[in-house]
Amino acid sequence: MVITGKRSTWLQVLFWGLLWMVIPFLISNGWENWQRFLSRGLVLAVGLSLLVFANLEWLVPKLYFRKKIGWYVVAGLGLVVAVVALVYWDHAPWQDWLQISDKPRSKGDHPNKAYDGLRWIGRSVPFITSFIGSSLIVIGAYANRKEKEMIQLQKEKFETELKFLKSQINPHFLFNTLNNIYTLTVLRAESAPEHLLRLSEILRYMLYDCMADRVPLRKEIDYIRNYISLKMLKDSKGMNVSVELDDSRPEMPVAPMVFIPFIENAFKHSHVENLQKGWIRIRLVTGQEDIRFEVENSLPGKGFTKDQTGGIGLENVKRQLELIYPDRHELSLEVAEDRFSVVLKIQLS
Repeated sequence: MVITGKRSTWLQVLFWGLLWMVIPFLISNGWENWQRFLSRGLVLAVGLSLLVFANLEWLVPKLYFRKKIGWYVVAGLGLVVAVVALVYWDHAPWQDWLQISDKPRSKGDHPNKAYDGLRWIGRSVPFITSFIGSSLIVIGAYANRKEKEMIQLQKEKFETELKFLKSQINPHFLFNTLNNIYTLTVLRAESAPEHLLRLSEILRYMLYDCMADRVPLRKEIDYIRNYISLKMLKDSKGMNVSVELDDSRPEMPVAPMVFIPFIENAFKHSHVENLQKGWIRIRLVTGQEDIRFEVENSLPGKGFTKDQTGGIGLENVKRQLELIYPDRHELSLEVAEDRFSVVLKIQLS
């Protein structure tokens, strides 16, 4: 994952390389010895380019943006020291280019260790400045982008919540569920109060719990189980629905309503009421910091039609995943002749 972007990286490489070619030229008598200044500037530009490129393409995305700040500082310091040492290596073929004066270099010219220390500090200034400056630019741009995405996420989250209230628990589903529960009460079925409680829990989850950015996984699993139980009331003969939900990590935080659109889509398009041909398989597995969610369902023949009400649509779900879990999810949709499958992997940290 390269957060900086290739174009941004090369622009910074060009900027810092040219900057430290121009500055020494302007603050000294560069016009009197311009060929030496040009040679020296080219060597520094190459070294600065290597430093900035490595910083933006590797250190920043792989360490800083992954919250490994300590390792980023250590690696950055090591990178600066390594590049400075390489550029000013005594046996390098470009060492003569780094001398502004025409006077030959002599190891005995400056035996004072204090002077040598100050000289190395002076040599390091362009590299330290370029390292810190390039980091601040890309981090600032990233923070600005994330702020805009958060604003957009809040706006879309509000709009999505309204869509959920108007379509996910739509009148068609609600009326069917109430009618099914009413039938159970007429028949004096012992399960009627239980299903009425399930409907109440679904509505409570939709109206209150979903307002949070994250909810415990147990609440999302409870919602899924309640939803499936109420959907299966439609047919007294039962339905071919297999459900496997791993609740071994109940407090794992997840975004609410991430999984249910895929389940709703399966019930909507599988013709699961047909016990011979219709079926649905639902599976959720948790790791230490990740979740794998799978839904597979049958696809009926072309003659089968289904009402178009309900659901927020898979395209909307994709967009929500991009905003809520950027670069931390994988969504695979596969359509075969007689089946449709979804595999969603979410990395929580």
